[in-house]
Amino acid sequence: MLQALRTKLHGWPSIVILGVCVFAISFFGIESYFISRTETFVAKVGKHEISQQDFQQRMNNLRQQMMQQQGEQFDAAAFEKPENKLRIVNAMVDQRLLLDAAANMGMRVSDQQLRDSILAFPGLQQNGKFDPGLYRAFLTGMGKTSGQFEAELRNELAVAQLPDAIDASTVITDADIDRYLNLSMQRRDLRFFALPRPALTDAKVDDAQIDAYYKAHQADFVNPEQVSVKYIEVTGGDLKLDAEPSEDDLKKRYEQEKQRFVLPEQRLVSHILVNVPKNATPEQQKAALAKAQQIAGEAKPDNFAKLAEQSSDDLGSKRTGGDLGWLEKGVANAAFDEALFALQKDQISKPVLSDEGYHVLWLRDIRSGQAKPFAEVRDQLAKEAMTGERDRKFNEIAGKLTDSAYQNPGSLEPASQALGLPIKTSELFSRQGGTGIASNPKLVQAAFADDVLAQGNNSGLIDLGNDHAVVIHVDKHVAAAPKPLAEVRDAVRQKVLDERVAAAAKAKADDLLARLQKGEDMAAIAASVGAPLRKADEATRGLGDVPPEVLFEAFKLPHPAQGKAEFASVPQQDGSYVLLALDKVQDADLSKVPAQQRDMLRQQMARVYGASATQAFIDALKAKTEIKVATDRM
Repeated sequence: MLQALRTKLHGWPSIVILGVCVFAISFFGIESYFISRTETFVAKVGKHEISQQDFQQRMNNLRQQMMQQQGEQFDAAAFEKPENKLRIVNAMVDQRLLLDAAANMGMRVSDQQLRDSILAFPGLQQNGKFDPGLYRAFLTGMGKTSGQFEAELRNELAVAQLPDAIDASTVITDADIDRYLNLSMQRRDLRFFALPRPALTDAKVDDAQIDAYYKAHQADFVNPEQVSVKYIEVTGGDLKLDAEPSEDDLKKRYEQEKQRFVLPEQRLVSHILVNVPKNATPEQQKAALAKAQQIAGEAKPDNFAKLAEQSSDDLGSKRTGGDLGWLEKGVANAAFDEALFALQKDQISKPVLSDEGYHVLWLRDIRSGQAKPFAEVRDQLAKEAMTGERDRKFNEIAGKLTDSAYQNPGSLEPASQALGLPIKTSELFSRQGGTGIASNPKLVQAAFADDVLAQGNNSGLIDLGNDHAVVIHVDKHVAAAPKPLAEVRDAVRQKVLDERVAAAAKAKADDLLARLQKGEDMAAIAASVGAPLRKADEATRGLGDVPPEVLFEAFKLPHPAQGKAEFASVPQQDGSYVLLALDKVQDADLSKVPAQQRDMLRQQMARVYGASATQAFIDALKAKTEIKVATDRM
């Protein structure tokens, strides 16, 4: 083709075409003609992509948290719904926006902040001090290295920096608090009386009326759809193990996993911190170093605590003489670690530079790493071995049950015969659940799923929690159907009578309300119907002695004019009515609000206002950032 082009084009036309080709290739890159790029992100925020792997990791973490919090009530199907996935992606987008904004403002999480956050974890403290052993156990339980956990924590702290700064800058004035208190603690003077339910004057209900009501309200008289299921269950606690681990097995396990029971070397350290300001000038850095060198020269074991109280810029430790407790390698930054583990007992270091400034360290004591003896951990190893074997056997049988149920979708018999597990049958139950195993929402949801109910297949393995799983197959299906009129005739007749009473009660309440609004005396009207008139002076939004429906309506009514009242009729749950008068509205008595309550309210309002301001800030970032969300990749 190129040769044909060459033979047909001469002179300036060929030069123009060649120039266009060269420009296209140089501008777009020749590889764009040969390589197609497949986008895999779930969302893209500006130039940053949120990968499917990151999204799936967030989904897994949240699923695990919710399963732990909700237990058997956790609804896996609801969690996997598209709208929930979109909420999670949107939250990740918000976090990415906050991270980018913080980075653009020069905000970062220092090693000291990260270290302080870990040291302050309540679950990692023993007798009020950080315990490295608990930290190691915590990491083991999460299946993470210290580096992975610290990277995640640093990211969480970075995301929180801007919201924390916005919260800290939120100002709640005394006037804001007064306005809130005046609304929440407003006082209202009420009068009210309850109308007795009217007597039924016409108790005759003929067959035609019963038939008409039944046909008009047939949905109220329906037997719900029901199923019963056959099921095979596997319960970890019921599984019999082939044999308990022998003493030799346990000792072999101990030798293989001995490192788990070794306490690493720990060092008891105190420090004095001389801060170096962010973006410090060379003069400021020299001044900080000179001060740290002077402290290091003066410091001795017998005066170190006093020097820390006088000179340290670490507010968290200076009150305790600079005490940082027992530390092991990996807790602090590399320079700190290197200096600390190079010291001898009672030796004081030269100034050590970190992101926060210069540290002067005093090594007070050393605790060498030791392994716990076999006898001390034997029972733990035996329990772990039994648990592991039971889990292995449970997973093995559950896996075989899943495979068999999938390979023979129309029956549970093959799985029962292959595994030697009995087929059990439940009672009939509706979509609201039933008794026994049918009380579990996961099983109910699976039983009414289209694949199981309509297509007649076995279910997949249903995890009921605590090493308990089942596979089900529908045994009987009873469709929803109206109850015969003969079965519900008495209930229909009562409904007709109840509606007559309700209509009479409303008519009576409307009539009395109109009389009150025309100016008739409320006490006289209450007496005419034989109802005691009750008063509630200075009622607040707290329930007290006023029925909740009445109180709710009372605070919806407009402020009454001087010398007049506002009236309302309030329906009750039993179909009766209460006639209500609002006579007076007063602001809260702010003199009775203690200072401590005002301070707590100020903090709560600051959090709420701060959260609102943070969301407004995120919305502003979204407005000026190109954001793409790929819902088909979630």
